[in-house]
This record gives sequence, structure tokens and C-alpha cells, in this order.
Amino acid sequence: MKTVLVANPKGGCGKTTIATNLAAAFANGGMETVLADTDPQGSSLHWLSERPKEAAKITGLDWTSKIKKPPKKTARLVVDSAASLALDQVRELVKLVDTVIVPVLPSAFDVRATTAFLREFTDLKPIRKQKKTFAVLRNRCRTGTRAAKRLDTFVLGMDAADIGWLPDRSLYNEVAWSGLSVFDLHTKPALQIQRDWIPIARFIEE
Repeated sequence: MKTVLVANPKGGCGKTTIATNLAAAFANGGMETVLADTDPQGSSLHWLSERPKEAAKITGLDWTSKIKKPPKKTARLVVDSAASLALDQVRELVKLVDTVIVPVLPSAFDVRATTAFLREFTDLKPIRKQKKTFAVLRNRCRTGTRAAKRLDTFVLGMDAADIGWLPDRSLYNEVAWSGLSVFDLHTKPALQIQRDWIPIARFIEE
């Protein structure tokens, strides 16, 4: 079983969108997939409750008060972390996963908050000793803008894997209302967006 944690205590950086789409990508790839939600708002679990029965199956786990074991046949576990997650909570989650993805938006507020988080995060023993892999993911970026260039500088200055960026696409929000992801669609726009995830999938699988 491979496990992925999507974490950043800064709210609104796209953790749930990334976690749900990752889970759907694995599920559509034929793997037994579990999506664990640590956020009291339960956004990921609500998304699952809206998911059509004919869509690729994803099992949900409520981790808001207690970490529960996934089913034995689970091949991929994706953990959607809450905003304002305390360092002790992050430490416990990091022990359970193989890979951590830290999404960051191209704004001054997000970069500063993520910088503060990463200073503490990279000092965690499993990260410091490289027993766990982690990457910074530029989210909702527009290439060529000043904000994107500043974000590039920030990512390059971090001691983390660079797995590229995800453009700001309205399709993510449109399909989320129905418990779907871009990986549940076979339209031309969806297939184009899926290509943006190739570096992310490669990082997780390799």
C-alpha cells in the first residue's frame, strides 16, 4: 500500500481538490483506494457522499477524531489534512505515510505561511533523515505572471522535490459538486487537465 498526505496548515490552498482528484486517479486506475479526511468540516467525505454509484469506487475514512486502519486490500491511501493542523498532528500523520505533498498558491500570504510551515516540517525526523519523500506543488498558477515567477523562486529555495504546477481550471469546481473529478471524465478538456498530473503521479509511484 502506498500512502499520500496532502498537507499545509494554510486554508484555501487546494488540499481537498488535490486529495480528491488523486484518489479518483488511483481508483480509475483500478486500484483499491481509500480517502481519509482529518478535517472537521469533512469536505472530502461530503464529496464522497455525492459520488455517483457508477463512478470508480473510493472508500472514505473519518480521521477527524481517531485514525482508523484502512481495509486490508487497500492499494492507495490518500489523506486530506485539515487547515490549521498543529505540528504534533502533522508529526503523527507523517509517521503513517510514504509521501507528503504540500500545495501552495502564488500569493504573498500563502508563500509566507507555507515558508513558516516548511521550516518546522522539514525538521521532523522522518523528513530530515529522508525516510519520507515530500514535494511542493504550485497550485492554481498562471505561467508567465510575476506571481508565478516569485513562486518559482520560493520552490527552488526549498529543500523539496519540485513536481510542477497545476493551472487554475474551473472544471475542478464544476465536477466536484457531483462527487466527481477530472479523472472521472473522458472529455477533451478533462484529458488535457489530466496531463498536468503526470509529474505528480510519477513522483508518488517512483
